[in-house]
Amino acid sequence: MTKRKMGSTLRQIPLGIWMLGFVSMLMDISTEMVHSLLPMFMVGTLGASALTVGLIEGLAESTALIVKVFSGTLSDYLGKRKGLALFGYALGALTKPLFAIANTTGIVLTARLLDRVGKGIRGAPRDALVADLAPPNLRGAAFGLRQSLDTVGAFLGPILAVGLMLLWADNFRMVFWIAVIPGALAVSLLFFGVREPQQHQNIKRTNPIRRENLTRLSAAYWWVVGIGAVFTLARFSEAFLILRAQQGGIPVALVPLVMVAMNLIYAMSAYPFGKLSDRMSHTTLLGLGLIVLIAADLVLATNDHWAVVLAGVALWGVHMGITQGLLATMVADTAPADMRGTAYGVFNLMSGIAVLGASVMAGLFWDRFGASSTFYAGAVFCVVALIGLTKYRRNRNS
Repeated sequence: MTKRKMGSTLRQIPLGIWMLGFVSMLMDISTEMVHSLLPMFMVGTLGASALTVGLIEGLAESTALIVKVFSGTLSDYLGKRKGLALFGYALGALTKPLFAIANTTGIVLTARLLDRVGKGIRGAPRDALVADLAPPNLRGAAFGLRQSLDTVGAFLGPILAVGLMLLWADNFRMVFWIAVIPGALAVSLLFFGVREPQQHQNIKRTNPIRRENLTRLSAAYWWVVGIGAVFTLARFSEAFLILRAQQGGIPVALVPLVMVAMNLIYAMSAYPFGKLSDRMSHTTLLGLGLIVLIAADLVLATNDHWAVVLAGVALWGVHMGITQGLLATMVADTAPADMRGTAYGVFNLMSGIAVLGASVMAGLFWDRFGASSTFYAGAVFCVVALIGLTKYRRNRNS
């Protein structure tokens, strides 16, 4: 794609989607300042095991995904998205001080659960709002743009964490306090900078999870739900990328740079692949994403040298750029417009169940068989998903 065509596409994307992207960016700066340090804080300061880290991360991320089913359904019933998204972002911002005062893993778990409840509340309404605002022919580009801006925050957050850790001699708690600021800015920008479209306001509202409404979700949509859950089984919490980097002897203050590298690659690839998804087969792109994730797992399993870990993390970022916006686009394309919130909610419910199992399994393998076994297991799940994707594509073509 030429730079001129890409610039033309970006200019056609509505301002509200840009604003949602910047809101995501600010909240991700806040979140990643905490999360890029949290596994080391739990293991080094609070004395937690890898299994405990996996359990906390799995419970937290699955909570976020499961809550999305309720917030998405409620946004469809009300016909409004912004209010729920605003509440979710506000809850996420308000939980950051809990990390700074945590002196037990129980408090960390409470903070992570509340933070992820906020993410769960805002996620489905926000994605549905992007779909409502975006012209159909630019939907992939719109999701890719929002994801790219979100991921810019995801690598700026760890950079800030590294700088502050070096400045304050590995003072985790001071960094956690500073993380409150970008979270508050995200809430303010959403409140003042995003206007909700008025479509659907005159439609009679019914309970979206009634049987007659759920039957409107097509077989194609349920296939997207299934493949999304399998993807999640193959991709456990990124906390294990941080722990893998620490094994290689990287100084504690510099470990978040591995997340900077991953999210930089993720941010650079999300928009181009999102735009590409408007022009080519979604199943082909999903297959490519799985192959890249297999490569990432195998690289991370072989060695904990910093250069090897960095290569694996970079491949992980490419995989995220290929698949995350693509799956969101596929949900929007296969669900009725007035049920998009519910559709995203159900999609994330199934992914939430999968991410809990994946993260607990990753921690268990790590503690009992070593770090390499965790990544080899992830590669095996990828192969299973790739075989299922290939069979589905053959059956559809025949």
